[in-house]
Amino acid sequence: MRLLTRTEEFVLLAVWRLQGEAYSIPLRQTLSELTDRNWSLGAVYMPLERLVKKGMLASYLSDSTPERGGRHKRIYHLTEAGKRALIETRELERKMWSGIPKLVLDDA
Repeated sequence: MRLLTRTEEFVLLAVWRLQGEAYSIPLRQTLSELTDRNWSLGAVYMPLERLVKKGMLASYLSDSTPERGGRHKRIYHLTEAGKRALIETRELERKMWSGIPKLVLDDA
C-alpha cells in the first residue's frame, strides 16, 4: 500500500463528495470550508495532477457553457485505485488509533 499525504486524502474525499461537480472552483471551496483554511487554486491543482499521474483520479472536459465564455470545465472523478487508496487509508488510520488512550487536553 502506498500512503497518501493528508492533502491527497482531502482532495480525493472532496472529489468524491462533489461527484460530477468536482472541478477546480467547487473543489477549492469545499476544501476551504471543511478544513477551515483558505486553499489557493495552486494548492488544489498540484495534488490533482499528482493523483491523476498516480491513477487515483481521472478527468474529462465538460461541454462548453455560455456563462464560462465557451470554455470547458475539467471534471475529476475517482478511479478504482483512488477508492481503494481511501479505504486503505481509513483502515490504516483506524489501526493507528486503536488502543490509544483518549487524548486529554490539559488547560494548565
